[in-house]
Amino acid sequence: MIDRRLMLGLAAAAALSLAVHPGAAQSWKSSYPELILAVIPAENASGVVERYTPLTEYLGKQLGVPVQLKVVADYAGVIEGQRAGQIHIGYYGPASYARAYVTGVKIEPFAVEVASDGSKAYHSVFYVKKDSPYQKVEDLKGKNLGLVDPNSTSGNNVPRFVLNSMQIEPDKFFGKVIYTGSHENAIFALKDGTVDMCANWWNNEDVSNLKRMESKGIPGVKYSDYRIIYTSAPIVNSPIAYLSDLPEDLKKAIREAFYNAEKNDKAAFDKFSEGKFLPWAPVTHKEYEPVVELIKFVDALRKKKS
Repeated sequence: MIDRRLMLGLAAAAALSLAVHPGAAQSWKSSYPELILAVIPAENASGVVERYTPLTEYLGKQLGVPVQLKVVADYAGVIEGQRAGQIHIGYYGPASYARAYVTGVKIEPFAVEVASDGSKAYHSVFYVKKDSPYQKVEDLKGKNLGLVDPNSTSGNNVPRFVLNSMQIEPDKFFGKVIYTGSHENAIFALKDGTVDMCANWWNNEDVSNLKRMESKGIPGVKYSDYRIIYTSAPIVNSPIAYLSDLPEDLKKAIREAFYNAEKNDKAAFDKFSEGKFLPWAPVTHKEYEPVVELIKFVDALRKKKS
């Protein structure tokens, strides 16, 4: 039989522990019975759902609460959703993360994509049709340019920075500048002749949005039908960021779930990565400071010319 004095002593110790550590009495799960993961629309909605659903199911199992995937209409949807505290985890592009940061959204990047070759960087490229006569950007005066979204890194901010370095003012040089909404739509606009050149993301000959579209079997989209006429300097890969005010133990659980996704649920990770990415690696805001400076430059450029 357990000594009654020992029982009383244990109860008193437990009460003292709760008084000193009141948070121990209540798990974060009671405050966060469901978590929302949102992703910028780098590809069309059906592609986002197909690639990310197994991942969100895996995250739910690891964290012990349901994780719902939110498909937003544009890049600003993730930014504003996190600003309002309605999106707990945001999958950003570098510039959209930087935009959230400079406009005061309280978030912290914790994971970065790693390409299959170990690279943590990608490029912005300008595509034209393979059979077109254009060999360089300067050949497209009066033609139509397809950009992606104002908050896209490779689809708007880097292209505008690059064009400025070429002393090209897009709205004066091109016949039209069209925002297509997603990287896939930019390719469709080029394929259909709506634009004569489009911006997009590209890692290498094996990893790009165009390669992904080809691998999906999208009719009329073949990598070999297009040419790159400009490739930017490296850009740090896309970050995942959670709300800064989440409980520390929840943040830790989220980090570990992402870092160990391939080990814990290879099928879900492979569906997301399509064999083109290694497991996510840790990252901090410091790595994105150059991108913050980039969007500040582009903003200043826009104000100067408006």
